[in-house]
Amino acid sequence: MEKIRQALTMIYDKKSFLAGNIEDPEIHQKIIDALPVPIFYRNTNGMYQMCNAAHEKFTGKAKVDIIGKSVYEVHSKDMADMYSHQDKELISNPDVQVYNTLVKQSDGSKHYVIINKAVIRDNEGKIIGIVGSINDVTELKKTEQRLEKAQESMEVSSQMIHKISSGIVMVDRNLKIVDSNESFARLMGTETSELYETIPGLKGANVHGLVPEVVYKMISNLLTSGEEKVERDLKFHNKLLHVSVLTLYKNHVVGAVFRDMSAPMLVQDEIINRARRINKKSIETVQKVAFLLGENAAETEELLNSIIETYRYGDEDNA
Repeated sequence: MEKIRQALTMIYDKKSFLAGNIEDPEIHQKIIDALPVPIFYRNTNGMYQMCNAAHEKFTGKAKVDIIGKSVYEVHSKDMADMYSHQDKELISNPDVQVYNTLVKQSDGSKHYVIINKAVIRDNEGKIIGIVGSINDVTELKKTEQRLEKAQESMEVSSQMIHKISSGIVMVDRNLKIVDSNESFARLMGTETSELYETIPGLKGANVHGLVPEVVYKMISNLLTSGEEKVERDLKFHNKLLHVSVLTLYKNHVVGAVFRDMSAPMLVQDEIINRARRINKKSIETVQKVAFLLGENAAETEELLNSIIETYRYGDEDNA
């Protein structure tokens, strides 16, 4: 029994209890310094009474330059005016105060923050100060702005592809349709057109079965390989289609463009473009042969220049 009494006496001994206990002011400071969020305590006159290490880092000022100083001595006049006004509002209407603001630091940097504050009362219930925390949400704000811009870009892009006459479909790495236009649905046939009316843009639909098997393989292979582009001609539903599959986001999203080569104007344009490509390749081949001729190169070069000029003028006339 005596041992138990001695143990209890040791536990409740005032000196033993206070050493390293929560009532020790140094422990108070160590606790708030351990918090990663900037914390501060100001009295009702706007004088700083306490802050933590995170607050020092956020403001760029040491505790010795903050404690005992007013908001006007620590911050710019604009910021101090705002803090002082908000403090007075809180004291007049004691409750939890939360607001967003843009903080300008002495080094010129700007931070989007959320400030949480509440009043501190003494044992008689009198308000003696304000305690607050500062949550820096600058990176979150930037991310939100980037997402908003990305969303706007997606909406613009979506509107654009729906106004293009060529069939367009975008597919993600799960081979699900991200978006498509009505021209694509029409080219793929009646069933796809009807599905398009039910599911705008065919968003979320499995691309397999909606496109010819050869195109499905082109899409899946490009998603795997990460190549920039593959293309080919094929017959589908009694139409000659030219299909180009392009990487939009490597290994994540590809886009396919379908051109109906049966359309008269497209046929004419495509024939001209392909003829030009063949002509230019032929000229390059002849130039390489001429280089190998050696002694007869001068006469061959004169002939080639004449041919090149002819094609050059021809290209300009048809441009």
